[in-house]
Amino acid sequence: MTNQRWKRRPHGSNWGDFGPDDQLGRLNLITREKRLQGLAEATEGISFCLSLPLDRPGGSILSPRRYPPALRPTIRDNRPNFNCVLVGEETDCTDVFNDDLAILYLQYSTQWDSFAHVGAQFDADGDGIAERVYYNGFRADIEILGPTDVGDAGPGGQASTSSARALGIETMAVHGIQGRAVMVDLRAHFGDERRLVGYDDLMLVLEADSVSVEAGDVLCLHTGFAQRVLEMATPDPAVLLGTCCVLNGRDRRLLEWISASGVAAIAADNFAVESVPATVGAERCCSSLPLHEHCLFKNGIPLGELWHLTPLAAWLREHGRSRFLLTAPPLRLPGAVGSPVTPIATV
Repeated sequence: MTNQRWKRRPHGSNWGDFGPDDQLGRLNLITREKRLQGLAEATEGISFCLSLPLDRPGGSILSPRRYPPALRPTIRDNRPNFNCVLVGEETDCTDVFNDDLAILYLQYSTQWDSFAHVGAQFDADGDGIAERVYYNGFRADIEILGPTDVGDAGPGGQASTSSARALGIETMAVHGIQGRAVMVDLRAHFGDERRLVGYDDLMLVLEADSVSVEAGDVLCLHTGFAQRVLEMATPDPAVLLGTCCVLNGRDRRLLEWISASGVAAIAADNFAVESVPATVGAERCCSSLPLHEHCLFKNGIPLGELWHLTPLAAWLREHGRSRFLLTAPPLRLPGAVGSPVTPIATV
């Protein structure tokens, strides 16, 4: 491998398996054949929007660093360009204009995480010194760039101050996330109580519902969390932070199954797919988000969060199905590490 950026790869990773410069990871498994398999599932012509309104969950209770979008008018002739009529030489024109901008936290609501969202301190050079690295050995301050001054962070200013020059969300957009997805309905089996779902629970659900997951599929996990969000006029942290299923990122057998399954991506309707914070165990020294580490950092498996899956899950269960066509491209926003998404399922 002529351009390899690492001498050691993390245990349980697939770095280099898709090439030394690969930035797609397991999305490489969404092939022409896999897209055709997805299209074959669209037999009824019924579509489901899998996105929350992008101003939900509301407030900042799920993450104190993320806030709802703010919409503002652009400026025309030193006036707010909203319900705006023309002036001056064009006063005889009848047009009324609206034009706006958004201050958007890219991972506030229904979203994709790119591989640049979570990396690790890992000795990729084999010299006994841990570097800040990301999937396939891309480096902080070389490909993944950001400021050191807090004044260059946050919503102020007009200039960009951070950029993922590798592993940015645009690589996912260009490849296109469209193919066959598989629904695993955890809520139907475990209800709305908080439950840490590990390998044994997942296998129980797959067997009970006769669900099979194959390489290149997008795995969708229905917990009911997003539905609970929509049912609340005002988000209640006491409820949301203690409800519905989450994956147990400390369950080694679960992580091994994710690797062996060949899933191209994982999307859930909860806040982070896995428990946040992760359960404390013998691995206190290691990642606080072990499933994120396993998927984003080690194996190039994108994570989708806060998808609205309940209506689709209900339809699939009613009709004895688990598979569907998923179309879910992120924004083609160069350098971003996450993106809002409006996934569409077609059955």
